[in-house]
Amino acid sequence: MLPFIHLGPLTLGTYGLLVAAGLLCAFFVLRADLRRRGLAADPYAIIGLTGLAGLFGAKLYQLLEEPRIFLAHPVRLLFSPMGFTWFGGLLGGLVTLVLLAQNNRMPVLQMLDVASPAAALGYGIGRIGCLISGDGDYGIPTSLPWGMSFPNGLVPTTEWVHPTPIYEFLVALLIFYYLWRQGAKSLRGPRPVGEIFSSYLILTGVARFLVEFIRINPRTVFGLTNAQAASLFSVVAGGVLLATLKRRFRGQKPTHRVLRHATERGDVLQPEYHRATPECPHPERWRMFDSQTAEVEVLEFLKTLVTTVKPELVVETGTFMGMSTLRIAEGLRQNGFGRVITCESDPVVFAQAKARIEASGLAPWIDCRNESSLELRVEGTIDLLFSDSDVPQREQEVRRFLPQINPHGLILIHDASSHVKGVRQVALRLEQEGLISVLLLSTPRGLVVAQKRQGRK
Repeated sequence: MLPFIHLGPLTLGTYGLLVAAGLLCAFFVLRADLRRRGLAADPYAIIGLTGLAGLFGAKLYQLLEEPRIFLAHPVRLLFSPMGFTWFGGLLGGLVTLVLLAQNNRMPVLQMLDVASPAAALGYGIGRIGCLISGDGDYGIPTSLPWGMSFPNGLVPTTEWVHPTPIYEFLVALLIFYYLWRQGAKSLRGPRPVGEIFSSYLILTGVARFLVEFIRINPRTVFGLTNAQAASLFSVVAGGVLLATLKRRFRGQKPTHRVLRHATERGDVLQPEYHRATPECPHPERWRMFDSQTAEVEVLEFLKTLVTTVKPELVVETGTFMGMSTLRIAEGLRQNGFGRVITCESDPVVFAQAKARIEASGLAPWIDCRNESSLELRVEGTIDLLFSDSDVPQREQEVRRFLPQINPHGLILIHDASSHVKGVRQVALRLEQEGLISVLLLSTPRGLVVAQKRQGRK
């Protein structure tokens, strides 16, 4: 073991060096997470202030665990390179992150989500400092082949003991990887804000609780160490928070979740992540904005279709974010004539779509209505119908508009993959009844291109 490195008159503690290395790695992780989320917070300030507060909290918590010993030797213990507790560091860092979130006008749970992967990695690297310095964080005696002794450590032992800092380092790497991947998922689609931090509390709490069974710390409450009691609190707090967040999240309408996520993230292109189907085994070759808007390639297809068949009247059901509406309107503008009537029943979603349409410069080509497709009144002959509203009402709306559709016009029905059997079966049922002729396009979410049977005579 090597508690100190001597460079001439300079003596450096290896524990401090590894803690500094952990903070540096945490900085790079935090900066990368802020960048991928598009957040403007300063990673230097966050790591610097949180790191100092965490060290102070870790030291203070350990000293207050045994106040009589601390009061007997306050100066020596306060400046000792040993005696830092995980839970004290967590509390110190947590309070600082809450204050930093308020200062950066960022939701507290979002700040905690961003900081969690960095905290997990930084903690794990810091544990290697405990190992190299031999500061007493090792475990009970063992006969396992990877047991170690620390004869030259700050707290020496010649027995072969569990190298618990290595265990904690390896588990911390796994926790970091899991939390980082959870962060990536939150960028692809809506997830509860605070979910990553809740997972951090649970996973780190469980890890510390388990490793304490082979540590040399004294037992206090109910045969548990102080660290185990704190770990149980962390697990319970994380579990309660996670359950609360998920309950609130599930209480939101799916469209509102996607709308909130899209508003926060903007129009971010990503690979299509819907499941593979027999007709479309490689959905990742397509691109998407969100789970509610049609695939980017389908949006481009809509515009091309409009410029190809030159419709005068297009009806779209299910405006949502207005992405498909705008592509249709771009085609109409290129043609120089026509209009698209689009409807959205949800007033919250409609307001967002209306704002996007008004800001696009394409509003003259669009008639945007806040009503259900089953109540929508359309005058004239429909040359192109794009059915993309709530799945349960697709059949009703197609049947409703069918008499008004130009016999030589087109009917497009989205979400008709073999996975979403309802829409696909609707199209095939209408074909069996002799009302339309159907072509199934093999896109990730499926697209029906149909024509009234009358137009094929």
